[in-house]
Parts: sequence; structure tokens; C-alpha cells
Amino acid sequence: MNRRAYLTSGRAIALLENLSRVRINMHGRENLSAAPTIFVINHFTRIETLLLPFHIYSLTQRPVWSLADAAMFRGTFGNLLDALGAVSTKAPDRDRLMVKSLLTGEANWIIFPEGCMVKDKLILEQARYAISCAGGRKPPHTGAATLALRTEFYRKRLLTLANDFPAEAARLRALFGIVSSTEVLTTPTQIIPVNITYYPLRAKENALSRLAERYLGDLPERFHEELLIEGAMLLEGVDIDIRFGAPLAVGDCLDCTEIMNDINSVQRIDFEDRLPSLHAMRKEALRVMQSYMDAIYMMTTVNHDHLFASLLRTFPFNKMTPVDFRRRIFLLSNDLTALGLHQHHSLEEGQLALLTDDRFNKYHEFLALALETGVLRQEGVYLVKDPTKFSSPLALNRARIDNPIGVLANEVLPLSKLQKRIRFYAYLPPLAVRYLVAKEIIKGAEQEFEVDYQSFFQRGESRKEEVGRPVLLRGSSRKLGIVLVHGFLAAPREMIELASYLQQRGWWVYVLRVKGHGTSPADLARRKGSDWQNSVDVGYAALSTLCDKVIVGGFSFGGGLALDCAARIPQVIGVFAVSPPMQLQDLSSRFAPTIAAWNRLMDVLKRERGKKEYAEIFPEHPEINYHRLPIVSLIAMENVMKALAAKLPMITVPTLIVQAKGDPVVTPDGSKRLFEKLGAKEKEYLLVDLNRHGILSGPGAEQVHSAIAAFIERVLKSNETKN
Repeated sequence: MNRRAYLTSGRAIALLENLSRVRINMHGRENLSAAPTIFVINHFTRIETLLLPFHIYSLTQRPVWSLADAAMFRGTFGNLLDALGAVSTKAPDRDRLMVKSLLTGEANWIIFPEGCMVKDKLILEQARYAISCAGGRKPPHTGAATLALRTEFYRKRLLTLANDFPAEAARLRALFGIVSSTEVLTTPTQIIPVNITYYPLRAKENALSRLAERYLGDLPERFHEELLIEGAMLLEGVDIDIRFGAPLAVGDCLDCTEIMNDINSVQRIDFEDRLPSLHAMRKEALRVMQSYMDAIYMMTTVNHDHLFASLLRTFPFNKMTPVDFRRRIFLLSNDLTALGLHQHHSLEEGQLALLTDDRFNKYHEFLALALETGVLRQEGVYLVKDPTKFSSPLALNRARIDNPIGVLANEVLPLSKLQKRIRFYAYLPPLAVRYLVAKEIIKGAEQEFEVDYQSFFQRGESRKEEVGRPVLLRGSSRKLGIVLVHGFLAAPREMIELASYLQQRGWWVYVLRVKGHGTSPADLARRKGSDWQNSVDVGYAALSTLCDKVIVGGFSFGGGLALDCAARIPQVIGVFAVSPPMQLQDLSSRFAPTIAAWNRLMDVLKRERGKKEYAEIFPEHPEINYHRLPIVSLIAMENVMKALAAKLPMITVPTLIVQAKGDPVVTPDGSKRLFEKLGAKEKEYLLVDLNRHGILSGPGAEQVHSAIAAFIERVLKSNETKN
């Protein structure tokens, strides 16, 4: 191998990677060492034949050569493979070169034991590994195991003969082109299984495919398919998770009597000779192959598309509702960590968005793919599955284009624990699904509060635990659930009078805890707008599983969060906000009276942006609210308000805004401007004759409660008329 060409080609690959939209995430680097290594890797695209040698070399600082199909050594691509250290499967003295390079540590090796690109990802047949390649289904190759065993055989034989039979040792070294016995490493060869998972998998026309068609004309189907898939990965973007597994030591596999007799034999043994222990070697190679194939597939990085595709295939009925489908995926995604599976980073955090606004587009992107490829079709409120898409054989060079969802489902078939869990959720009745989702969300919110309360408790600042705990009040009918959002610096206890009033009307009510509240100001200082939005989503997701319809309402800044929820989640049928500020300047300077003037506070915000400093305040309800205001949290609140202003025209459901004339904290002008920007046709602005901010409790609160209840009744009646 030309080392200069190897390094130059590696730098070129690095440059191309930087120019592409490929995002590589490497895991298990701690499993790499200086030992001579054979990397065994699953094979899905040509991309890995280019990227992996470069990345492994970067990590080990030892050249990495690979064994590649002889058919690939043609034209420019063949020259590139040669420069990157690839060796043709038909190269003369191939095996001897491989053994020598491992004996001396000259190079590590990459081998794709599947023997071809497994485009349909179908690797199991009757619980055995069977790979779909041209010419039919075949078991994985034992070549990597055989190479490792042969290397260890000759390493042990050379080290043994060096002392007892130096002439035979010298002859063997000459056979391998090894000059001195010191060149033979004493470190045993190891096999490291590697898994590569791509996400997302989409076939799209792209610049590469268009250029190829323009200048090369009609391409063979195989190459056209590869350009659509791999061109889209490079140009549209793809996450490539490369996972290095624990090393498999093969030296111990040679300890049986038959093999040890050959290692210690004084007879001349040439490289191509048939060993008396050949049967034992083959048996060991088969066992080692099974071990590394198991390890490769068990390291698959599970992503959203895997879950959607697998549940869709396993679901026993052809019809389902989107919300039921998403609920099952939510439950499944929450079990992955307990199952000990490797997850795509997008699955490592909470999956509440699957039940609310799908803000990360995981469901909608999968749905678009399923509709486009005919796996699903829409019939009214139902999604209808075409079961033949999962039962018909996949054409080798069309699978990734015609049925990528089938390919995705195939990819995680070896994960038996996952498959068992998928079957459980697929066959679960819808009512049981709803119950489990609600239970998981509500219990999760309570546990989160308990953890936060214990973590951030500050004597003299934290209120009693029951003040900050979220509250679920059960109604007499499941027709409607009402989510209530408390204000900034407050806690769920702030909303309890309104919650009890609404429960008495027969409605379910959930008073959520906005993250960072009900604990201490130090906790609040760590939170940002997305945390608060997620808190509201918890309330919506819980009640949407328990009740048929959901209305969201809030007080002060909580009203703004309720409006934000209505703008994001179209299933919300109505929203109300009591004393909601339009922007930070709508809050009176009395909100932070220890700062000389509001303009001075604005200056502090700009100058001290990002610092966790506090201002003393004197709240209306000291038994509930914080006494210290984190400045950084005020900045976060301002950012939420700015974002909400742009969303107000998107709110089209019936909306009620309630404001006190003499509110000393939120100016009526601000809430009026907010009202005017609403996109709803059915909207009401109610100005009540009260002179305080907290108008949901205390004298005069009953008129506010009554107005809210009347609004809810109107929304329910209007909704029933429409349906």
C-alpha cells in the first residue's frame, strides 16, 4: 500500500464529509486498543467503505485495510478503494497478506461478514442468520473468524518455534515476508464488532442522481437506487451512529488438543496446507462468527422510524387512529432504556411531543413516507395499512426505494426484547393504552416534582410540598378535561379555587406544575421556555387521554403558556387566559419593587444577561409565591412572550381573555393588545372591576369563575354543534 496515497485519500474523505450533511456519532471508543484488530461491520451502503477506514485510523493511528468485493475495483471508485487500503477478494496471496499484517501490526482490517450490501435488512430466516444477496439467501461469512484464528495459530506457532525449532520458525517468517522474530507482536489478535445505523432512511432525487443521469444516461437499476439513497444521505443529511462493541478474544479458541498439537508440531506446515485440526478450526470459526454477528445486530441504534415501522407491521388490525398509534409509540419509546437498547439521541429525552404538537416532526415525517410508499392510506379519521407491504418479498435493488418502512422494520428484528415489547403494545386494547399513557404521564409529573423538590429545597424559601404538587381532580363525565396553568413565581396551589369550582361542574381538571416552580428560585433559574412549554404539554397529554376534549387556561404568565399551547396543538378546543401580559413591559414595576425603576431593571437585564442574579419581591400570596426573582428567568419569560406574539394569529379556537381594571401587575393595555392579535373568530375580552392581580381567589373571584365556566359551556355547545 502507498502510505502517502492512503493518507492523502483519507484527508480527501474528511473534506468530503465536512462538505456533506452527514452527522457521525461514534460510541464505544473505550473498546479500542493497540492490539491488532479485525473490525467486523454490517454493510448497508457504499458510504461506510469510504468513511470507516478514515475514522478508525483517526482513532487508532494504525492503517486500516479492508476486504472489498472484486466487482467494486473498477474505474475511479476502484482506484479510490485501492488508495484507501482496500484489497480485492480475488487478490493473489490475499489471506497471507492479511495474516502477515496482523502478525506484525502493520494494519488493522475491516471485513463485512454479510458478504454484500444488505439492502433489505432481512437477516433472519427461521431464527438463523440468512443474508439476502444476489443469488439468494446465504449465511454470514466466517472469513473474519477464520482470519483471526489463522493469525493466532501462526502467532503461537512462530513464538513456540522461535526457541525450540528456530530453523522452521525462520522458514515460516520468510513465507510471510517477515525479516525478524521481533516483528511478530506478542499481543493477540482481537475481533471488534461494529454496528452502523443510518437515520433517517429516505430515497430522494438529488444533485448526484441528476448529474449521473444527465452525463451518463440511463443507469443500471442498482446504481440508480444507490444514488437516490446515498446521494440523499450525503446531501439532504443523515445521522450515522457508529458503535464499537467489546473485543472478542480468539486466542482461547485454539486451546483444544487438536489445534494445540498442530501449533506445537515439529512437522513442516505451509500456509496452504490442510491442517489435521481443520475440522476443529472450522467449528471454532463458526462459533466466533455467531458471536460477532449477535454483537453487531444487538448494537443497532434504535430510532423513531424503527418503532413506527415495527409497530405498524405487528399491529393486528389494518385500521387505526393516528392518536392511538402515537400513544402506543409513546409507551414503547419510554421502555427502551429499561430494555437495555442503544437509542438514537432523539429518543434519549422525553417523547411527550408525540402526544402533543409533534414539534420534532418524528410522526409526521414517518407518516409522509408511509403514505408516499403506499404502506398507509388515509380513510377519514383512520389510517389503513396495506399488509402486503410487510408480507411480500422485497426486490433486492428496489427495497430501499419501494418499501423503506419494511426495511426499517427488518433492521430491528434481531432485537428480541424489543420485538416482545412491540407485540405487547400492538395487541393492547385502546382503552388500556389510554390508561397506561395517562398513568405514566401523571405519575411521571409527580415523581419529577418530588425529585426537584428534594434537589432544590431551600429552608426559608421553599414552600410546603403540597403547594407545588400537581393536582388531578376527577370529574363526573369524561367529555371534557380542563388544564390549568399557574403564573410566574407561583405554584399549582394558586389555581386550586378555580379548579375546585370547575370540578363541581362535572369536569376533569388538571392543575400542572410549571417546571422550576413549587421548589425554590434556584430551580427556576435553571429553566427555560422549552421546559415551561413541556410542562403545559404534560397537562394536555394527560387529560387528552382521560377525556374526549381538552380546554386549556392559565393565569398571568400561565395564561400566555396556555395560549401558546392552543397555538401549537390544534386538538385544543378552547383557551382562556386571565391577566396575560403581552410583553415584559406590560408588567408593572411593582413586580420587582426593590429595583429603583422599571427602566433600570431593563438595563440590568441587558447588562447582566445570562447571569443567575436575583431581585427581592413582595408577592401578593407569600404562602405560595417565591420571594426572590431570578433575573435570568425574567429574560426567559421575555423570550417566551416574544415568540407567543408571533403565534397569536394562529390561535383560531374560541378564546376568552379576562383582565382586572385595577391590576397593579399586568396593565390592561397589554392584555387588550394581545386580544386584538388573536386569530380566533370567537373571542371575548372581559374587563372586571377589581383592583388586584390575583383575581382567581379572594373577594370577587366568583364572578371570574362564573365567566370562565360560561365560556367553557359555550365552547362545548359549539363543539357539539360542529360535530
